[in-house]
Amino acid sequence: MESPVFPPETLEGWFALHQLFVIDRTMLEGADDPWRSRAASSLAAALAEGTHGARDAEGTTGPGWSLCVELIGSLADVMLIHFRPTLDAIGAVERCVTRLPLMDILRPAYSFLSVTEAGMYHLTAQLSRAAGERGGAVGDDAYKAELAQRLDVERASAHVQRRLYPPIPEGMPYVCFYPMSKRRNADQNWYTLSLDERSQLMRAHGETGRRYAGRVLQIITGSIGFESWEWGVTLFAGDPLDFKKLITDMRFDEASAKYADFGAFYVGKIRGPRDWLNGLARR
Repeated sequence: MESPVFPPETLEGWFALHQLFVIDRTMLEGADDPWRSRAASSLAAALAEGTHGARDAEGTTGPGWSLCVELIGSLADVMLIHFRPTLDAIGAVERCVTRLPLMDILRPAYSFLSVTEAGMYHLTAQLSRAAGERGGAVGDDAYKAELAQRLDVERASAHVQRRLYPPIPEGMPYVCFYPMSKRRNADQNWYTLSLDERSQLMRAHGETGRRYAGRVLQIITGSIGFESWEWGVTLFAGDPLDFKKLITDMRFDEASAKYADFGAFYVGKIRGPRDWLNGLARR
């Protein structure tokens, strides 16, 4: 029996904020060496304050992390990426950034608020079918009890933990970020597909991504209710050409070919604040 149209269950982890800025070149030219040193030190301190691994020795989630990305080929110049355990913590780091001396030369260009997300399409479809087979319904007591137990198991798995509390990427200095949404056209509406159909499409989509394991680290963040776009995708790689190859492959999946809309793409390289500012001084 085909499952009805309703949302998949999701698991959430850290909140995320992507901040993009443009450099005010006139202000930069007037910045002396002592100011540059203070600006670099304060930015490094602000980023390091939340820069810890995804999990500590006891297996509990840490406070998150932040990175500075020098953008290449974009109208913006730099992107700051923050992951924190709560929305309030994201607000705190956002306020901290606005008070940095560096903001004397930076102008906000774009920001994106979201939360790490693992979509449980297959699990939700499976439980929906089981409810129908026993004569019950999605949302009844038996469904809720089984769902809670299965979600606990999923959340505890190493794979889901890495998706919800991603580690700082090692050996992958290149970054690609873009927002996306599922299409809602009259003849191509993701949200009118049955859960079984969406589950099958996402399974095939995920298989494409898994072919790039070890070459590209992908962080999916949900932004429904936070932004006009529905998801953010942040990719890390050792070779930036892998962004092109992965995204090209995924465009041929039915989930993307028929049902995905994409925003602007932002590509760059992770830089230490001091190296980044020293590089600007030499331009």
